[in-house]
Amino acid sequence: MRQTWRWFGPQDRVSIDDMMQAGVEGVVSALHHVPTGSVWTPEEIAARQNLIATRRDGRPSSLTWDVVESLPVSEDIKKQKGDWKNHIANWKTSMQHLSDAGIDVICYNFMPVLDWTRTDLAWERPSGARCMRFDLIDFAAFDIHILERPDAANGFPDAVVAEAAERFARMDDARKEQLAGNVVFGLPGAAEKFTLDDVKAHLAEYDKISEAQLQSNMIDFLSEVAPMAEDLGMRLCCHPDDPPFPLLGLPRIMSTEAHYRKILDAVDLPSNGVTLCTGSLGARPDNNPVEIFKALADRVHFLHLRNVSIEGTEVMNSLYEDEHLSGHTDMVAMVAAVVAEEARRKTEGRADWSIPFRPDHGQDILDDIGREAQPGYPAIGRLKGLAELRGLYRAFQHPLIAGA
Repeated sequence: MRQTWRWFGPQDRVSIDDMMQAGVEGVVSALHHVPTGSVWTPEEIAARQNLIATRRDGRPSSLTWDVVESLPVSEDIKKQKGDWKNHIANWKTSMQHLSDAGIDVICYNFMPVLDWTRTDLAWERPSGARCMRFDLIDFAAFDIHILERPDAANGFPDAVVAEAAERFARMDDARKEQLAGNVVFGLPGAAEKFTLDDVKAHLAEYDKISEAQLQSNMIDFLSEVAPMAEDLGMRLCCHPDDPPFPLLGLPRIMSTEAHYRKILDAVDLPSNGVTLCTGSLGARPDNNPVEIFKALADRVHFLHLRNVSIEGTEVMNSLYEDEHLSGHTDMVAMVAAVVAEEARRKTEGRADWSIPFRPDHGQDILDDIGREAQPGYPAIGRLKGLAELRGLYRAFQHPLIAGA
């Protein structure tokens, strides 16, 4: 398990020096300032690599850019409209430039419109820590009463609709504005920030795109890029839907093991792989991230290790980002499964036997509070998660346990 850390570039409040002190081995980053659909040039890639390779005082850092997260897939590609063919060509050109620079793992997602959804970006826990939360009642209030999406109420149980109406009636204007801003915050570090009008316009463009159609569009995309990735020795890995259930009337196609299996079988190349995010997949009770990992392990190229606690038994529930060793996913069993898979790969002689992982998200604790980092990406909260995960990994490697 190669220990990596997500870095949003020079504006990130966590520095290269900070990452070195945390014991990070590699960096996960992206060129968030480059417009979606455009080419990542060799010059831009080299500039980011140089930043990662250099400490504050100019000395070498020993860190390298190991994983791209994300090389964005444009809405045009997802819908197969507008400039989608040119965007695929640009994506392939960016792949070539990344390969030339020695970067061979690309994480991406195929979620329409919004890349993740939360209703609270700093929900206070009993300990005083803050975390991100998805409150189903708040989200229904947003969808039905703030966004006013046609037929939105049909997507929720009657009891949720009734409770959402009551909660909305108690909201003042400031809370309504805060809730709307939280829901549309989008992918951390992404260039695009959506207004409600933007969201309505984007949603309307998916009115006639079913789950089957979006799957077909994704397969078409992968049929173009995965063979090239195979030739280049690159690994593409799709992140699951977050959260993994339908929202805003949009199709969800990467929420379950069956979803992944369909895509992996349709473009059956080692380069077409999985970002196994335990927090996203673990956000619905009928998903067991450990078993999903075991089923798809041969094609898992990148790991996001985080945990969520679910408040209910239905597919669509409220949830919050728990500590890394708490919540729905048995993280001890998860790390044990990864250790076993790495041993299997090493025996087979695979060059990619060591799977990069990052402590995905973290609670705001200690000096994180008030530091205004990207939501979900505090320095100390992630450091705590990384230390816990590193401890698990090393314990499984120790002779007392490995030989038991």
